[in-house]
Amino acid sequence: MAWVAIGTATVLAIALIIFLAQNTRSTEITFLWMTANTPLAVALLIAAVGSVLLTLITGTARIAQLRHLIRKSRD
Repeated sequence: MAWVAIGTATVLAIALIIFLAQNTRSTEITFLWMTANTPLAVALLIAAVGSVLLTLITGTARIAQLRHLIRKSRD
């Protein structure tokens, strides 16, 4: 089972390296009053990481809320 996880991680790492190598064109990013020029791959990775963090935060809050409701109903 560990070999499957290692193999999957290796394939994803290789795909990420290829993605970064192919998307080096610079693009302008504007957010509120800030503007920056950055490679397209970096901008997409930042957006993806932000999405993952937002999902983790909201998911964790929902799980905590449900656990609280379960504890409350047991009493």
